[in-house]
Amino acid sequence: MSLARRTRLAALLAAFSVGTAGITAWAYGHGTEHLQAAAKVLVTPSVTEGSALQIVAHPDDDLFFMNPDLSRSISTGIKVTTVYLTSGESDGRNEAHSPHLEDAAGPADRAAYAEARQNGIRAAYAQMATGDRAGAWQRTSVPTAGGGSAEVDVLVARPQVNLVWMELREARSISGDNPESLRGLWDGRTPALGAQLTSGTPVKDSFSYTKDQAVAAIAGVFEAYRPTTIRTQDPTPGRAEGGGAFLDHQDHMYGARFVQAAAERYAKTTDRPHFSVQNYVSYPNSSLPPTLDPQTAEEKLGYLKTYAWTDHQDWCGSPAGCGDRKTATRPTGAGWNRTIRYSRGDGTSWMTEGVSGRLWAFAALDGRMAYWSRSGPQALWQGPEFLPGDGIDSGAAAVRLWDGRIGVFATRTTLGATPQEYGREVVYAVQSSVDGGFGPWQSLGTPDTVDRSGTSAISGPSVVVDPEGRMTVYVRDSRRTLRARAQETPGGEFGAWQALGGAGLQGDPVTATDDSGRRHVYAATAGSVLAWVQPAPGTPLRGPVPTGLPQTTGTLSVRAEGDGVRLFFRRPGIGTVATSLARAGGPAPEFSPVAEAGGLGGYGAVGIAGDLLAGRAGAGTVGVAATDGPQPWQESQMLYTGAPAGVAEGAGSAVAAALGLDADLHVITTVPAGGATPAGSRTPAPWHRAVQPWTLAQAGRPGSAVAGGQPPR
Repeated sequence: MSLARRTRLAALLAAFSVGTAGITAWAYGHGTEHLQAAAKVLVTPSVTEGSALQIVAHPDDDLFFMNPDLSRSISTGIKVTTVYLTSGESDGRNEAHSPHLEDAAGPADRAAYAEARQNGIRAAYAQMATGDRAGAWQRTSVPTAGGGSAEVDVLVARPQVNLVWMELREARSISGDNPESLRGLWDGRTPALGAQLTSGTPVKDSFSYTKDQAVAAIAGVFEAYRPTTIRTQDPTPGRAEGGGAFLDHQDHMYGARFVQAAAERYAKTTDRPHFSVQNYVSYPNSSLPPTLDPQTAEEKLGYLKTYAWTDHQDWCGSPAGCGDRKTATRPTGAGWNRTIRYSRGDGTSWMTEGVSGRLWAFAALDGRMAYWSRSGPQALWQGPEFLPGDGIDSGAAAVRLWDGRIGVFATRTTLGATPQEYGREVVYAVQSSVDGGFGPWQSLGTPDTVDRSGTSAISGPSVVVDPEGRMTVYVRDSRRTLRARAQETPGGEFGAWQALGGAGLQGDPVTATDDSGRRHVYAATAGSVLAWVQPAPGTPLRGPVPTGLPQTTGTLSVRAEGDGVRLFFRRPGIGTVATSLARAGGPAPEFSPVAEAGGLGGYGAVGIAGDLLAGRAGAGTVGVAATDGPQPWQESQMLYTGAPAGVAEGAGSAVAAALGLDADLHVITTVPAGGATPAGSRTPAPWHRAVQPWTLAQAGRPGSAVAGGQPPR
């Protein structure tokens, strides 16, 4: 890289603009009094705020599949609550509990084994929060909104850490047909699912839930804890090839569907904060590359060993045991200590620029599509505003249409009046005019026409607009192949779903158009990346063709670059970001040698804003780095959900954005080398809320902390 470009990149990373120029421009238009008031606005750096609530099927699903997100949330000091839907009683044998005793394979005691798992979970959480696995807990029984009871555990030394045990019966089989299960309750094969109380629980009276009561009980937990981030498992993991068994534990899958129904009910309540939902991959991680660096994987394994009671020291004094000895023989799981993956919301194309220079950012909040906008570099962000309609899944793809309007694509889950009506579909909405309001959601259906209620394992959409103005949307279907649906005319109807082939696709496909007008589509597999590329503008895509690129963690990002497009991806097992430039023209795209971009560690997709990368740094916080060459992440103090997005603006500046755990949009802006310093700002500022609360102290009028980000009136 040339010295001039390195200097420019250094300036981009150093000159983080906080939007003070926008405040000043607004104030000049409203008089000196307002200028003085605006000058008192404090743009504070983003830190992790809000509250996180994990809700999983079994004790240990959180440790295996949601860490290190979980432990890092605890370390920030925010409110962290984990809800366990079932007791995880399994066969009632705490295997390897005492292999030297005659009763090691004695009679089943499901209540005792479930209690041992609780003891292990409490130990792991105490260790994550305080470093001491023997930390004291206050255990109480509380009534639920479903008419039953739940155990609530509060960590005495860190009362922000809570555990909620719903104590329902588990399926006792990964995929076996057992009506007495969450699956049977969801599908209506059992009228009510009973409890499996643990041996030491303060809940004394047994109970059972109908389907509606179970939904009400979970929604009641949401109302009690008011989370801004809900973490749960994947309700649509798909089936094995040929329509076989589910790729995940049935309790994981159907427990997540109960969470969806409860979140929809909770979203209809008032006096609650906005919330986002993050879904996690569980068992399918076994066959996918590791995502965590060795240090993070080892830390995660330490908490699992505590849960598994690997040292077998009687530190807890419980007759049931101090942990889950089934896990002790393999605390890594099936390599799960080395990985974490999101099943939705890992796309990075949810922010775009309109023809007027206005930026648009989209995210699913409360099951609806929220959007924020900023009319220009000197303006303030506004939002969130909401598109009508619910059921919107995490993740969005935004695109500028041929006439300057903005379109947003997403997937939507329909719970349905019957279990057979459950399913997902691709939907989109477009503006009625440039910078105007959005019209209603329109459905593109789903490429999955078989077993829709059982799978619906489609990816998030990726969208492109061709030179004639026609939109094409790409998704990965439940068979892990690439599918597309294209408009027949600009602004017209979409044709039928097309099958574009491929096998074993992971994550969301990505697409971009190079400067010559050739379209590129890429999708990761467990071993490499496949490509579909137009040999010439306007010709049919050719593919899938192998790229020869190395193994990735499954998340791809792409940007146009001259006569090609540049791919960015994470390296398995270390988390660094790598990049390669793809050029079309021959029988297959040609790739430049893979180079490093971004700092050490981290996981998940990275947003691209010009010469800026935005992504998860080694400590888990959102950070930025230059796209060229391995450079340390410039980290923030904020954990976030999903993946960052970025836009390179025409004036040489770039904006990156992320959705914090507080369900709020946070941004950072770079200015080009030699660019004007924002008025009133002499020091670069870090990530900050896009929409700032206003502080009017000493501004000549009473009051302070006017919420909402609107200028003082």
